[in-house]
Amino acid sequence: MLDLALLFVSLFIWGIGEGMFIYFQPLYMQQLGATTMGIATVFSAFGAAMMIAHIPAGALADRIGRKPLLVAAWSAGLVAVLVMAAARSLPLFVVGYLLYGLTAFVAAPLNSYLTTARGRFSPVRVMTLSSAAYNLGSVLGPVSGGWIGGHSGLRTVYFIAGGLFLLSTVLLLFLRPQPPDLHDPAAPPARLLSNPRFLGFLGLAFAAMFVMYLPQPLTPSFLQNSRHLSLESIGLLGSTASLGNAVLSLVLGQFAARTGFLLSQVCVGFFSLLIWRGTGVPWYALGYFVMGGFRTSRYVIYAQVRPLVHRAQMGLAYGVVETVNSLAVVLAPLLAGGIYTRNPVQVYPVSLGLAAIVLAVTFFLSPHERTIPLSEEA
Repeated sequence: MLDLALLFVSLFIWGIGEGMFIYFQPLYMQQLGATTMGIATVFSAFGAAMMIAHIPAGALADRIGRKPLLVAAWSAGLVAVLVMAAARSLPLFVVGYLLYGLTAFVAAPLNSYLTTARGRFSPVRVMTLSSAAYNLGSVLGPVSGGWIGGHSGLRTVYFIAGGLFLLSTVLLLFLRPQPPDLHDPAAPPARLLSNPRFLGFLGLAFAAMFVMYLPQPLTPSFLQNSRHLSLESIGLLGSTASLGNAVLSLVLGQFAARTGFLLSQVCVGFFSLLIWRGTGVPWYALGYFVMGGFRTSRYVIYAQVRPLVHRAQMGLAYGVVETVNSLAVVLAPLLAGGIYTRNPVQVYPVSLGLAAIVLAVTFFLSPHERTIPLSEEA
């Protein structure tokens, strides 16, 4: 349990640092001269950077263990935020941001590490607890980043975040390594691409992640440009989102994975509705709070995948899942940018309609717990 405690504290500190700048990325890029479609394109490229490393990292974690991948990701994230802090032009900032996107390869090794070190916790429980630790830190980040950005400029925020990232990385070094899981060479598990239940669920996961992410990337710009909110107000909304992430991780983690997956989609649907029809900061804050279902959905997706694959394939399977999730993050901003350019407000009713369709499909087609019990270890 000491490893889990160290990891949770490290994630908490990282959450503070990332929360200080992550909600202000489109606003800072706008300050550096980016257009709306330029920002959307950068978000799409960020999703591509997130996507390309997941499968190799997951497969490598299965072979050499998880800790080396965790240390590599934390270290790369530290370098990336320092590059963004040092940047005085849009191209260099984008380089740092895309490098930060590459660090998303940590997802498969991190969740494999958590699943192995979970002790008495179920996979969905330990992953949502880790999410809660990160997001409790993120509650402090955005409001601090908004205040600092409003008084000293957003660039200062990145330097402070770098100091927090350094502390988080040092804590991570004290984790104990985990040996890789092995399978019987005489009875190897079926290839993932030959696993129809796994592949079918991937399709559902992609559709859900696409429609849940669609309204998110340009919402800070919408709130500043169309609803005339200040940086401080947007920072407060970011903190509210992080609080929602933490609370919903804890709440939805109490449900079976399938139920949590459905409820997370409902939550993000309410986000679109409240940003679209809300008439002030309290409504937008409620929307940002329930947007926490998006981050939680990643963990309930993992929990549904875990029983579908052999234990020795866990890192690779999680890497494939994150690649599919990242593909949604690549494509959704492009559609959002196209809609936003024509009519910013239309992003939200379009997102809401698509979310209703995907929710119905998920309800009828997602696997039930009686067919994939979370306690299964095969």
